[in-house]
Amino acid sequence: MTELVQASTTEKRRRFEVKVLPHLDAAYNLARWFARSSSDADDIVQEAMLRAYRAFDGVHVNDAKPWLLAIVRNCSFTATSRGKRRIEVPLPGEAGDSAEPALRDQAPDPEVSSIQADQSRKLHRVIMTLPPDLREILVLREMEDMSYRDIAEITRVPIGTVMSRLARARASLKDKWIGEMEGVRHGMP
Repeated sequence: MTELVQASTTEKRRRFEVKVLPHLDAAYNLARWFARSSSDADDIVQEAMLRAYRAFDGVHVNDAKPWLLAIVRNCSFTATSRGKRRIEVPLPGEAGDSAEPALRDQAPDPEVSSIQADQSRKLHRVIMTLPPDLREILVLREMEDMSYRDIAEITRVPIGTVMSRLARARASLKDKWIGEMEGVRHGMP
């Protein structure tokens, strides 16, 4: 009997590793956009993975990525409701927080690297000013390359709402980015 339970657990773990673990980076990326610090994102992803593993036997999905990201989203909202998030997001290089590898350019030219890093920080700052419902749609579509259908499944809104939020997010991002660049041209930070 014990051997049967162990075999079943081993098979579940193997299937989980094959179907869900490949999406761990995407889960962390989404959590990082919801969370205000990398440690909060780590906590969210850990909780999401535990929930996903516990529910894995009862769920039959072809593509585990939208299912996992929906769990990450819910865990993020739970963490927010508990007041676990900080008010400000430390930008790379500020407050002792090291830059995320995805935001660092490995170009050999220091000047180009500096300019690109500055642009990444500005873009991150501008994206973080978007309302959470627009920011999540933008991140899922543009950074996680999710389909409208998958985003609708994750966010539990109709595809039309996904499309309209994405259009509003892009327009708002464009306006804020232009405003940021105009401020730079006129000597403002």
